[in-house]
Amino acid sequence: MKLKNIILISVLVALTIGSGFGVYFIVENIKIRKQYDEFYRIYKEHYNNRVAYFEEENKTLNDVDVVFLGDSLTEGYDLKTYYPEYNVVNRGIGGDTTIGLEKRLKVSAYDIKPKMIMMLIGVNNLNTMFKNYENIIISLKDNLPETDINILSLTSMCKEWGRNNNKAQNNNKKLQEYAKKYDLDYIDLYHPLLDETTNQLKEEYTTDGGHFTPKGYEVITSVIKPNIDEQLKTRID
Repeated sequence: MKLKNIILISVLVALTIGSGFGVYFIVENIKIRKQYDEFYRIYKEHYNNRVAYFEEENKTLNDVDVVFLGDSLTEGYDLKTYYPEYNVVNRGIGGDTTIGLEKRLKVSAYDIKPKMIMMLIGVNNLNTMFKNYENIIISLKDNLPETDINILSLTSMCKEWGRNNNKAQNNNKKLQEYAKKYDLDYIDLYHPLLDETTNQLKEEYTTDGGHFTPKGYEVITSVIKPNIDEQLKTRID
């Protein structure tokens, strides 16, 4: 076979293989995009349904002690069970981010003027949560000047979620800085949930590496409740 033909065949093979990889990556990207679009559609529908529920619930709420703001970690928190002595309101929305929370602050908090706020948000947008986290704090303080605002740290994780632990710890340092800057209480949930032998979330506390079992929520409650007790007692005194 002449050298010219060998080179031509080699080029054609390379182009064919390259095109194959190109088609593969295009197909995979389309699949990923479709999955993302479907997730976003479900999240947005759930978000809108929850906000509508909050609006309706607000019509019957009064003298609210504590509002919990957050994502699925909050939505899955059975507050009535863990804080039966207080009038607690759950304003968590699964899949939510700091962006989504900022857009719904009025219906989630301002309209019901709680004595206290517990805010746990950011795990769904770890890389972008500080684009507006400070704005949320400022808005809360401006609109609810008599409300005690508590920043809950991001929690430790394990399994597939565990790869985010370093980022979560770094972000928690920033949250502590915000708490100090705005004279807010910062409550550490990261370390109470941590298995020090693995440096990850204790598996008995989680269903999937990020969300909590009842045992996990018991630990969280044991950390949060003394702060609620103290802050509400101070108001009475």
